[in-house]
Amino acid sequence: MDYKNMEMRMVYAHTLNELIEENPNVLCLEADLAKASGTNPVVMEKHPDNFIDIGVAEANMISIAAGLANEGKVPFCASFTCFASRRVYDQVTISVAYANNNVKIVGTAPGITQGPNGGTHMDFLDLAIMRAMPNMHVYSPCDQFELRAVMRHMAVTKQPTYMQLVRSKVPVLREESCAFDPLKAVRLREGNDVTIVTTGYMVQFVMKASDELAKEGLGAEVLHYPSVKPFDGDALVESAKKTGAVVSVENQNILGGLGGVVCETLSERRPTRVKRLGVPDRFGEVATEKYLLDKHGFNVSHIVDAARALARSR
Repeated sequence: MDYKNMEMRMVYAHTLNELIEENPNVLCLEADLAKASGTNPVVMEKHPDNFIDIGVAEANMISIAAGLANEGKVPFCASFTCFASRRVYDQVTISVAYANNNVKIVGTAPGITQGPNGGTHMDFLDLAIMRAMPNMHVYSPCDQFELRAVMRHMAVTKQPTYMQLVRSKVPVLREESCAFDPLKAVRLREGNDVTIVTTGYMVQFVMKASDELAKEGLGAEVLHYPSVKPFDGDALVESAKKTGAVVSVENQNILGGLGGVVCETLSERRPTRVKRLGVPDRFGEVATEKYLLDKHGFNVSHIVDAARALARSR
């Protein structure tokens, strides 16, 4: 199957089919957004006995998933990121994390990728609130092949998990055979002048920024964190020792998510100058991704400017 040229949501759906065929205990749960998630018709028609549409009742979906997990099932529960994190947070806290149930929660269309639906649906805080949840693992794959690796890991590990899922097609950045280890950051570029830390949807923009910096003779080390929790602090500290300057880039509010864990880690282990790029503590609005990247200051040129400024001020 040509995963390389698929939308991410279709990769999610077809990979779910594979996981169901390998383990009939894997289930696909939806809350009336199966077309948006890609599982209708891909999973619904191929594995109807493993497909459950709860309806417009996201909190109920999480509670049902917790009961299923308690009986040995492996439920993947998908919905828009705002519904999969904010709306269901209490159910996730008690029925999933506190009970340590093996529920896989998938937040689709994170951050600015929810553009046409505006501020109510544009969740800039899911990484932060899920990272603060005890027992919760938090993942954000950057491309089609890494998504498949992350899902395979999720299917065989027994733990509460939250994963961001960009729905659209994205550039391929990892090799087809890539592995996923939540305890390890992925070093996509090596450099000595500045460290750029990123995750998920923003990796593609950071790679472009790294290319631009190289043209200026600046070597940016790019660390991608497909796992925001657990977080590979050793890789960050090692890189910060070398470069002495760190820029974090995320499709989120700069408070509490990736930028938060970067600052927490470095302040305790290796005090380093850090510039956080992302959404500066604002709600969203109906707009294109380009408009939002430009407005909030985390497009390619902003990444280049921040990295250059830090590198040259050491």
